[in-house]
Amino acid sequence: MEASFWSDKRPAGVPNDIDLTEYSSIIDVLERSCKKYADRPAFSNMGETMTYGDLDRYSAAFASYLQNHTDLQPGDRIAVQMPNVLQFPIAVFGAVRAGLIVVNTNPLYTAREMRHQFTDSGAKALVYMNVFGHLVQEVLPDTKIKYLFEARMGDMLSPLKGFMVNTVVKRVKKMVPSYDLPQAVSLKTALSRSKGETPRPVTKTLDDVAVLQYTGGTTGVAKGAMLTHGNLVANMLQVYANMQQVDKDGKKIMSDSGETVIAPLPLYHIFAFTANLMCMMLAGHHNVLITNPRDIPGFIKELKKWNFSSIVGLNTLFVALMEHPEFSEVDFSNLKSTTSGGTALVKATAERWEGKTGSRIGEGYGLTECSPVVCSSPGDGQARLGTVGLPVPGTSLKVVDDEGNEMPIGERGELCVKGPQVMKGYWERPEATAESIDHDGWLKTGDIAIIDEDGFVAIVDRKKDLIIVSGFNVYPNEIEDVVAAHPKVANAAAIGVPDEKSGEAVKLFVVPSADDLTIDELKAYCRANFTGYKVPRHYEIRESLPMTPVGKILRRELRDK
Repeated sequence: MEASFWSDKRPAGVPNDIDLTEYSSIIDVLERSCKKYADRPAFSNMGETMTYGDLDRYSAAFASYLQNHTDLQPGDRIAVQMPNVLQFPIAVFGAVRAGLIVVNTNPLYTAREMRHQFTDSGAKALVYMNVFGHLVQEVLPDTKIKYLFEARMGDMLSPLKGFMVNTVVKRVKKMVPSYDLPQAVSLKTALSRSKGETPRPVTKTLDDVAVLQYTGGTTGVAKGAMLTHGNLVANMLQVYANMQQVDKDGKKIMSDSGETVIAPLPLYHIFAFTANLMCMMLAGHHNVLITNPRDIPGFIKELKKWNFSSIVGLNTLFVALMEHPEFSEVDFSNLKSTTSGGTALVKATAERWEGKTGSRIGEGYGLTECSPVVCSSPGDGQARLGTVGLPVPGTSLKVVDDEGNEMPIGERGELCVKGPQVMKGYWERPEATAESIDHDGWLKTGDIAIIDEDGFVAIVDRKKDLIIVSGFNVYPNEIEDVVAAHPKVANAAAIGVPDEKSGEAVKLFVVPSADDLTIDELKAYCRANFTGYKVPRHYEIRESLPMTPVGKILRRELRDK
């Protein structure tokens, strides 16, 4: 039941496999694309555009600074903690060119979440936005971080505009709480100091780790998925191959003439990291970075400026955009491709979007451990509602029962993936790696699926208790462990419940150890310890929780009730 058996079902223009010998590393992809598309726009943000030639020079300068002004060595980890700004691709590609391993970090993390990720990865350097400097100061003593590079929102803009933006962010909006990090080097200063320098060549193979992308995997303990240069290059090529599909008129969905792509999903999230930061580079496409997609009026204003041909989003975002009164004023005449990722797409949303824009939303499936894309819907009008499409080129799929036996076509079972995009393993967790990937290289996804006779995949259930809030994974174990540390909590359980806006929301059940515990106390505690999307939206205080004889919480019983 491997993908090659479905070759005759692939959309026009999409090969059955990819050539993994085409590039030697991410560095190779970057340098060749920047040379080939030097004059094309690569990234735009806040009215400023950076060409591929600019990206080449800036990332070379940062790589040179890392090599000449620090004692960081190839293989050391550097955390990057920024929203969608021009400094993000500069920092990532500069670090990679210096041979470092990038640790993508959510800029909205609390101090507790930052501390775990920085200490677990052993990061020795951090690139962060000054808005989060106070949290950096708080966690720094508990980490091995030696080098700090500080970015400010307006630093890549023209001098006058940059000064105004930085002043408004700090003085007017008061988004920069006070902190004291005298050892921090301005990223802008580092780039200026090494301007025009060429970094020393670093040899990286496809088997070398390029990125640590943190995920809960099958448990709530955040683990670093080791994504190699080969994993990410393969997934770039797989996604790029799907972009070569032709529509019903026989034209490519995305040409190589330099399309404009709207990028509102965060680059630190693996989907946008691969799709926007990495894959679009192969074709020389132009990414318009949206720093704050929650600011819908500002987002709509930005959309009006561009004659864009592609947009990547998720169900929550599509709904919010369509509900804005000025949505009808956006020009969608050039829109060729709309992609939904991160969470399930609601049928009504898809139909409404197509009616308003003329563009059908293509749905896909992936997970961090697969760099992330596993399946995607064909763009030739053959998409099947209720499925996540076909496996991308070079990918094999099967479904198995609880004993690991392969199930026949049309039968449900746990989806397993095998392909060049499957991670090397979990960082410094060999036991967790062995539990997820068998000796033949099959990754167990934890998702229950049905594969039909044409190879289309439908995700029908979850084997694990994962909660997906607006495309982000939330693991009940993490919520429960943190809440159980509250001095007035005896026990806690978290489940996902349906939510119109975010797909799912977290519901928290608590058994108190003190009679005066209040829900307001719990809310304040959760807000202080979790990133926004992890904070429970619903709370219930109970006398007891359903458990197995050995004391394991029966979350399914809570969900069923």
